Amino acid sequence: MAESAPSDPSYRVGDSGRVRFPGISPRAYEHPVDRGALATLRMVPGFPEVLKTVTGFFHERGERLMALSSAVRVGPAQYPEIDALRHECAQILDLDPVPDVFVARGAEPQAMAIGMETPFVMLTTGLVELLDLDGLRFAVGHEFGHVLSGHAVYRTMLLRLLQLRTSMSWTPMSALGLRAVIAALNEWFRKSELSCDRAGLLCGQDPAAALRTHVLLAGGVDPARIDTEAFLRQANEYDSVDSIRDSIVKLRNIETLAHPLAVVRAAQVQKWAASEEYRAILAGDYPRRDAEPPHRDWATDVKAAARAYKQSFATSADPLLKVFTDVGETVSGAAGSVWNRFTARGSANTDERG
Repeated sequence: MAESAPSDPSYRVGDSGRVRFPGISPRAYEHPVDRGALATLRMVPGFPEVLKTVTGFFHERGERLMALSSAVRVGPAQYPEIDALRHECAQILDLDPVPDVFVARGAEPQAMAIGMETPFVMLTTGLVELLDLDGLRFAVGHEFGHVLSGHAVYRTMLLRLLQLRTSMSWTPMSALGLRAVIAALNEWFRKSELSCDRAGLLCGQDPAAALRTHVLLAGGVDPARIDTEAFLRQANEYDSVDSIRDSIVKLRNIETLAHPLAVVRAAQVQKWAASEEYRAILAGDYPRRDAEPPHRDWATDVKAAARAYKQSFATSADPLLKVFTDVGETVSGAAGSVWNRFTARGSANTDERG
């Protein structure tokens, strides 16, 4: 961690007064279950082979050419207000180069960051028409969080696999194995959305705007006509089902979803907005990219995810989660044991070669 001086004008963005975060590491905002799910994803059998195959089938240039030919690229003369948000969010997250943003025709309010080496962001007209500038700042910041975290590679991989699921059945990976990788990617991506909602909040630094955005995405036509306290209580009600049957239905509902449920996401980011962790980042106390080890420790990420799951299980009224209340300790212990055996084996091999 390092202390900056957020009161210094050089740590502010323009006249908005928003704090910027020089050199911020994505670990500052990444949810522990996101990091754990990504670490687990990389351990899925066949995942490296699928990644190599998919990247070999496509070239990133094709996706960018499609965007150039069928969407409006945001710039000073095209959606200038979104272009200003684009530069502002990149400055706040210290993201260089600034990713391109395109607006494509689409009734559904959607946004995504795609690309392997040079990611860009795609917004639909449905999203642009739905949100005000504060909401769009949250949405663009969310997608830039995906870029900074390196999520765009796996998001692009998921989109390509979904497109090629049928035609790739002849490859050495069986259809069942391909389904396993797609399911793991979907599970990770749901978790990554929780992380990037936090990145969106860091860009806007306005929890109320983040909440209005989630209200609109959930179906609110006019946030002023929505009781936000009642809206957030829906998340508690969802978490407080009183039968195993309802718990199983919940699991089936989210199995094929790529995004977490809107009300649940709203509650999660509002909880983080009230946390000491968020306030510390605004005060300039956050992990920096230049202080990170060159390789992430997947065992630590899995353990952190296990602790987060255990905490949510312990506080949830969901009866199915109560059944698995000790799962955090089990997963954490297993991850540590596997890592210890792996490192011990590597150390023994090194000694033998020596």
